[in-house]
Amino acid sequence: MNIVHTLTIRHLKQNKRRTLVTIIGVIISVAMVTAVATLVFSFSDVMVRHTIADTGEWHVQYQDVTKEQLAAIQGDDESKSVAMTRDVGYAPLEGGENPNKPYLFIKEYNAQGFEQFQIDLSKGRLPQTDKEVVISEAVAMDGKVNYDIGDHLTLRVGERFEQEGNHCLDQTEPLRREDGTLTETLEHVKTREYTVVGIIKSPVWESAWAPGYTILSYVDENFIGADDRVDALVVLQRVNPFLFVHAEELAEKNDIGNVQYNNSLLHYYGLSKSEASYSMMFSLSAIIMGVIMIGSVSLIYNAFAISVSERSRHLGMLASVGATKRQKRNSVLFEGIVIGLISIPIGILCGLAGIGITFWFMNSMIQGALWTQEELRLIVTPLSLLITCMVSMLTIFISTYVPAIRASKVSAMDAIRQTTDVKLTVKAVRTSKFIRKLFGIEAEIGLKNLKRNKRRYHAIVFSLVISIVLFLTVSFFTVGMKRSLDLSQEGVDFDIEVSYSSGKRIDERLMQSIVSLDGVTEYNMTHEWYKNAWIEEALIAEELQEKVKKDRELLQNGKYPYDIKIHALNDSSLQAYATAVGADYTQLTDPDHPAAIVMDTIHYQDMNTGRYIQTKAMYANIGQSIELTNISEESGGSTKKISNVTVAALTDQAPMGMNPVGVGGLNIIVSERVMDRLTDNEDSANVQTYVHLRSTEPMKTQQEIEEMHETNLNIYNVYQSRRSEEQQIRLMSVFSYGFIVLISAISIANIFNTISTGISLRKVEFAMLKSVGMTPKGFAKMMNYESVFYGVKSLIFGLPISFVVMYLIDRAFANKFSYEFTFPWLSVLSVMVAVFVIVGSAMLYSGSKVKKENIIDALKQESI
Repeated sequence: MNIVHTLTIRHLKQNKRRTLVTIIGVIISVAMVTAVATLVFSFSDVMVRHTIADTGEWHVQYQDVTKEQLAAIQGDDESKSVAMTRDVGYAPLEGGENPNKPYLFIKEYNAQGFEQFQIDLSKGRLPQTDKEVVISEAVAMDGKVNYDIGDHLTLRVGERFEQEGNHCLDQTEPLRREDGTLTETLEHVKTREYTVVGIIKSPVWESAWAPGYTILSYVDENFIGADDRVDALVVLQRVNPFLFVHAEELAEKNDIGNVQYNNSLLHYYGLSKSEASYSMMFSLSAIIMGVIMIGSVSLIYNAFAISVSERSRHLGMLASVGATKRQKRNSVLFEGIVIGLISIPIGILCGLAGIGITFWFMNSMIQGALWTQEELRLIVTPLSLLITCMVSMLTIFISTYVPAIRASKVSAMDAIRQTTDVKLTVKAVRTSKFIRKLFGIEAEIGLKNLKRNKRRYHAIVFSLVISIVLFLTVSFFTVGMKRSLDLSQEGVDFDIEVSYSSGKRIDERLMQSIVSLDGVTEYNMTHEWYKNAWIEEALIAEELQEKVKKDRELLQNGKYPYDIKIHALNDSSLQAYATAVGADYTQLTDPDHPAAIVMDTIHYQDMNTGRYIQTKAMYANIGQSIELTNISEESGGSTKKISNVTVAALTDQAPMGMNPVGVGGLNIIVSERVMDRLTDNEDSANVQTYVHLRSTEPMKTQQEIEEMHETNLNIYNVYQSRRSEEQQIRLMSVFSYGFIVLISAISIANIFNTISTGISLRKVEFAMLKSVGMTPKGFAKMMNYESVFYGVKSLIFGLPISFVVMYLIDRAFANKFSYEFTFPWLSVLSVMVAVFVIVGSAMLYSGSKVKKENIIDALKQESI
């Protein structure tokens, strides 16, 4: 070790407090990088495990493959494991009491398939031959047919077909029934013999409206005939962006017609075949990592900048005894290495400990709020540690290089006299004459103090700016993620839908019987009716305006034909909904002057681009009139006027159970009295009634409704679909707010560290002011003004930079999701308040420590 390095270490030891402050700044930065990297890997891990539990573990599915094609898939170098499955068909459930599930649905897996799809066995064992099956518990619980291990089944197995047409129905399509009579048939029926060897819990992938109870059998590839077809579900050796190209090439090489991907799982590996999705993920990752990187550099840079500023006299003394520019530069860089060797391991441990404690608290929240048994695990991988170390070392190098270059250029005399850091020229410390008049001499002194040492106050302001940008960026990013997730979901906000297959209205007696069931917590009854309206070109959706520019024949007298979907709510539901959207309930219930709440915002997925779009369905105004009509195609598009409806309110909030419409459609909500006023006898027959329910026990509620034995009543239980949506949204919320809390804590620590360091280094300056007569009250006033100045200055720079970053994030989301930019007023207001509170607290805390210093001791102090 040379003499310069020895002196550097000795100087660090002598100035323990300054060294400790620098180390703390670096530890905070490293902890932030560690926490972010660990959070990303841990979030990906829990979502991968959660998705595997729901949809099974597979990455690529090759459908309808022959035995020869299956062998090619199994022999592929990229295939880690291959599960086989095929749908055998449906068999009537003899003695079943559930009219909505009259079938058994037989599905076969090989041994690997049972493993990959995590079949939950209640008792018995899994099938080992194609003559054995396991039965779902729901057959006994819901279908009221009891099977036990050892029972022999003789089933007539076939495929479901619509009565008219050749469309083959699968397990995702509900039972086809009209007026209580099945309108579907079983064809290609063959007899199969099975022995029950086990009982399983209902598979999570079986939808509640599926017409058959799932029973599972075994398929052995050794007994697959030349003409038999199976589906091959592949778990890959390596999950990387090249898997899509490889799968397509393998399919093309072996004449495999259909390839599917487990997009819900691959999404959490950061992969998507969609160019829009990939562009969005890449852009967002680059922006967020860039912001975090800049934040880390700023934290460490501030720590070293202040340290080098205070070491300028020491560096000048080295120069005065012959130290070269290179030696002075290397002294600072060596200090960075020493600080890094101490701080990086501690920072990594602190980051891991912080995330571990956060997960410990979050797991109880997730277990209680969600229907998932997957726990958050602290995932520490060599890659995450490597990323953390590389980013930390790079930021330390960048943070020390600039101060090192600056230190090497300072002459010995300037460094010893400290003329580079402290500016004493009249121009440098000039302040406005209004400062003293408005705030007093103390405020003017405080401002001069800031101006005379610009580097120090710039470091504090820069630290505040970075903290503001970090918080607003992460806050806006998490809100954008939740909005995007909401758009991509199906929008199921109920558990059970009840309606008549004959299309007639549900009477009040039956509705009260349904909604009074024990498990029902919320309900909504809606009457639906379809009409048309001619809308002025200036008021139609932007997408339609682009369309009519290319084809003016779509317009008639300057108007575009809209499909109007009218929803009539009962009085109690309408009153609650009107209050929520700010509409006048009395106006809505006046049949002589029909009025409606208009859903002027819609969202849909563009099938051509794959983008999820939120847009205006129509540019309407409150008080405007919509003329409802019948457009008859049989009469050559002739229009029959029905009535005018006044727009009472505009909203993007939908009542429970209302399905979104596409571009060129409009949802309007009216009262039952207005609906009766608009419809005549002929129209009344076309009104469909739906009751939507939320229940604490959806399966039990469905069973109780079925036991009412109401003819032609359709019951769709969609709680599994809703559960999946809520799981993802809630889990995203937990991570979002956890991320915000993490960044907020780091930002606050950064601000406290920077300000307290700056105040501590000004002890001599404060002692001089007190020695010439500044009172404690005047000192407090000066500190308060500095707090205000720091806060205002940081907001002036921080907010515009944050808006630019938020705009870039919004543009990144626009690759996949299209919705209006929403200014985060609440977050901005929170930041403005928080900045002054945090700065004021830090100044107050640091100032209280300075007040206790003895004036004589402080004036004699050369180092801290």
